[in-house]
Amino acid sequence: MSKKKIIVIGAGFAGIKATKTLSKKLKNEAEITLIDKHSYHTMMTQLHEVAAGRVPFTNAQYDLHKLFAHRKNVQILTDEVLGLDQAGKTVTTKSSGTLAYDYVIVAIGGEPNDFGVPGVKDHAFTLWSMADALKIKRHLEAIVEKASLEHDDAKRKAMLNFVVAGSGFTGIEMVGELIDWRKVVARDYKLDEAEISLNVVEMMPTILNTLDRADADKVVTYLGKKNVNLLLNQTITEVASDHIKIKDGADIPTHTLIWTTGVQGNTQAQAYGLAESERGHRLTANAYMEAIGFEDQGVYVAGDVSGFIEEATGRPTPQIVEAAEQTAHTAADNIIAAIKGGDKHQFVGKYQGTMVSVGSKWGVASLMGKLHLSGFFAMAVKHLIYILYTLQIGSLWYFFTYLKNEFFHTPNNRNLFRGHTSRLGNVLWSVPLRIFYGLVWLTEASTKWIGDGQLLHPSTWFGKGSWFTNDLHFPFAWLKETADVAAGASTGAADTTAAASGAATSGAAEATQSAAEFGLSYSYGHEPMAVLDKVPHWLEPVFKVMIPNKEVALLMQKFMSIVEVALAFALIVGAFTWLAAAATAALTVMFSLSGMFYWVNIWFIFVAIALMNGSGRSFGLDKWLQPWLQKHFFKWWYGKSKSLYK
Repeated sequence: MSKKKIIVIGAGFAGIKATKTLSKKLKNEAEITLIDKHSYHTMMTQLHEVAAGRVPFTNAQYDLHKLFAHRKNVQILTDEVLGLDQAGKTVTTKSSGTLAYDYVIVAIGGEPNDFGVPGVKDHAFTLWSMADALKIKRHLEAIVEKASLEHDDAKRKAMLNFVVAGSGFTGIEMVGELIDWRKVVARDYKLDEAEISLNVVEMMPTILNTLDRADADKVVTYLGKKNVNLLLNQTITEVASDHIKIKDGADIPTHTLIWTTGVQGNTQAQAYGLAESERGHRLTANAYMEAIGFEDQGVYVAGDVSGFIEEATGRPTPQIVEAAEQTAHTAADNIIAAIKGGDKHQFVGKYQGTMVSVGSKWGVASLMGKLHLSGFFAMAVKHLIYILYTLQIGSLWYFFTYLKNEFFHTPNNRNLFRGHTSRLGNVLWSVPLRIFYGLVWLTEASTKWIGDGQLLHPSTWFGKGSWFTNDLHFPFAWLKETADVAAGASTGAADTTAAASGAATSGAAEATQSAAEFGLSYSYGHEPMAVLDKVPHWLEPVFKVMIPNKEVALLMQKFMSIVEVALAFALIVGAFTWLAAAATAALTVMFSLSGMFYWVNIWFIFVAIALMNGSGRSFGLDKWLQPWLQKHFFKWWYGKSKSLYK
């Protein structure tokens, strides 16, 4: 049977979800082509962070090839769809010609709605694409620099007066980022922070009108504390290059208006010949996400461009990420049912909550209509949702990218932990500690190798006490029991002297243990105390499985001795430093739990954690080794990323 051809138009949240679902469930039954004007998926919900310079633009760009590198039934095409022939089942693209399909999903998203206000197209900034975000970022830098050199007070004031039109999620998140940004640019350009004015213009008497009122009011209070002016019950009637007019006829001088007042369906869909709703240019769809009028021709719609009317609300599906993914899942599942057989599924919207960040450190969240959070915990939930999204789409690359840019490489303290987690300091000063720590482990390992032998005389290596002999060094009771059974009759008739000697030795050992005193450093005349005197009961079954008998124990002793030397050299030369430090921390914890480690050496764990800071790249082999491995490994794993996929 020939494979079905499926085309997904648009690589937004809906397009990615649909393609992932189809690829997973139609591994051998379909060939899927994902078409988008860009070679990347844009994280629309992070554009305000890019616009205000908190994160690099790459944080919100997910390369499509990286997302689908190992999906053999998915082809990426960077192109623009010009038309859709439903009868002939083809799409026409700008650069690649005509492509045939059996099923097509139109998921080209939405676009800003200017409501016909004069001057918006020419003088306002929208925030609906990566190009928009970067345009705002460059403008903000340029206008503040220009204002810092302006002598005319009125012109200077206009340049430093920033206006956001609209108080929905995008508008409030944008002004929230500007709150953090204001402090940074005031410092960098030697301005008084009070000179920089932030304003939100909203035609309604309240803001964030899709939120629970109590949550929205918390945002109002927070914005007030941060000196953000809320101009409510106001409508912008005209936009010029240096001012805006509001409905009462007043002029507000500004060179920066960021327009976030509304979203409509992507008007590019008008060329596809599909039915549109009366308002908002959204494509009409039935409950199966089939384009109305083309139900038998394999045409589906999903995401912000979908105009399906939900029965519960009588309104189109909300233009949010959850709705986009759920409509895409419905469309994909119904295509799968058509190909593999089975019942079709109707769309039922299930929205788990809403989250709004107001800057990098504060936000509000409403979860499942019951749990209401604000401040640190709301932002923590938002970050968790982003992290789960990267895992949901199967991208460890962007999982680590997100963590790096949001927590560990964030400048100017602009993250949830107020910069405390940011690794932008000089790690050169930890290099001596790294080398010393490596030497400590090397010295520790050498005693396991040579025992009472001499390091400079190889012929005397592996003397008594060496872990490379047949002497058992693990203090586990079950190993001693098996060793005694193996000894059997040869030790059956121990004489009285030996028994007395053994008793004396045991008594001495017990006396020594009882004399041991807790301490985190050596003190003259004191016996160090072990962290644990034996393996905890809850852990003993695990150790018994790992080391069931003496033969395995002896093999493990030798293996661990080799590992310790390898870790020591890795730390000394700065190769795979993060991994080596993490391994030494884990090894120390294991020693502690096995009853083979003293409190005075517990610092081993904390030094290992400290050395996970990247000192190997500061001065060590990791400076060359890590970039080389990353370059070649990721090239092998993902292939080569391109600006255009053909």
